[in-house]
Amino acid sequence: MTSSTLIAPQLVLAQDLLALLRTTTTEPRPDEQLEALALAVAADLPVLLWGEPGIGKTAALTQLAHTLDLPLTTVIASVHEPSDFSGLPIVGDEPEVRGVPMAPPQWAVELVRTGKGLLFLDELSTATPAVQAALLRVVLERRVGTLQLPAGVRIVAAANPRASAADGWELSPPLANRFVHLHWTHDREVVVRGLGGVWPRAELPRLVPELLPEAVALARRTVTSFLHARPTLIHRLPTTETRRGGAWPSPRSWEAALTLLAFGTAASVSRDVLALLVRGAVGDGPGLELLAHMDRLDLPDPETLLADPANAVLPERGDLRQATLDAVVAAVGARPERPRWEAAWAVLVRALETGAPDLLVAPATTLAALRRDDWDVPDAVERLTGVIGLARGADRSVERVAAAAGAGRTTGVRR
Repeated sequence: MTSSTLIAPQLVLAQDLLALLRTTTTEPRPDEQLEALALAVAADLPVLLWGEPGIGKTAALTQLAHTLDLPLTTVIASVHEPSDFSGLPIVGDEPEVRGVPMAPPQWAVELVRTGKGLLFLDELSTATPAVQAALLRVVLERRVGTLQLPAGVRIVAAANPRASAADGWELSPPLANRFVHLHWTHDREVVVRGLGGVWPRAELPRLVPELLPEAVALARRTVTSFLHARPTLIHRLPTTETRRGGAWPSPRSWEAALTLLAFGTAASVSRDVLALLVRGAVGDGPGLELLAHMDRLDLPDPETLLADPANAVLPERGDLRQATLDAVVAAVGARPERPRWEAAWAVLVRALETGAPDLLVAPATTLAALRRDDWDVPDAVERLTGVIGLARGADRSVERVAAAAGAGRTTGVRR
């Protein structure tokens, strides 16, 4: 009996053991970064995953491709030449007449033949500047040489921070500005449960058909009104090399942010997921400003609340409710009339009935200061007496209004 016949059965058993180790299942589990990745892929936007080596970027892409039934094509950018992306010149007959075509690499031909796929450009931060330049058309125009990648192909890249990349380079600004940047981190529970054989399942966002027109309208209104108010953020190239290799605002990245807002709204994703995506498109500062601006657009119209305070519907989130009440008081201050002033107090009472009382102190203070000497104190103020009295250092005019309401007096309140 030869040694090969003795070893072969053990190798078979080894293969069986490896197969068991590689057999895992998935489960629906909240995972914000995986949800953000799936939504950006659905929106057909190139995504760049930033994360330390070994953190699970490739595993997440493999699982996503399996879930979406897309063949995964992995291209290690750092081991390719620029011609592998721009195409190799092939000289044929009569080149002076027919020209010299640029032949695409095999992986691109396979993607076209299949008609769909997930193109994974790995190790992007170790690709030389020349290779990064060749990737520009691949990422933005979906062209490899003279070959046009089909619409069913999605592009995701991965990169390590320069400090942890082998011979790393900063991404060039033109290439970086073509991606939605997601910073990939590990979750302890996900890793532990995954090593136990169960990983979170990547799923495409569930778009609601009836929300599509509204989602597009909201996204367009949000982005255009924001840039009208903040025109200096339309294009702002960062001053440092490192930040230029990340997300920053430009007309191209604002278009990506608009697309992500529409998809996120139509899929009713969480605020945290939407923040990951928008910040990944235009940068942290502009992205957070845009989301705050969108919140203000969703606030109820102060005039509508003043017209029917008894049925006023106020936001549940504390910061949005505070902003709404402040807007109501500001509207009265812009056009101070007795019926509007009394209606504003009724809105504050409505807020007391439906939410936290501590949010009423500041607007009540400001509203009390708007009172004219010939305006009687409305009965609604009596309901707010206890709330106003809780505020330390509240405006004296508020204290007088509360006292007058408690005593049933209708005399003027003076500072």
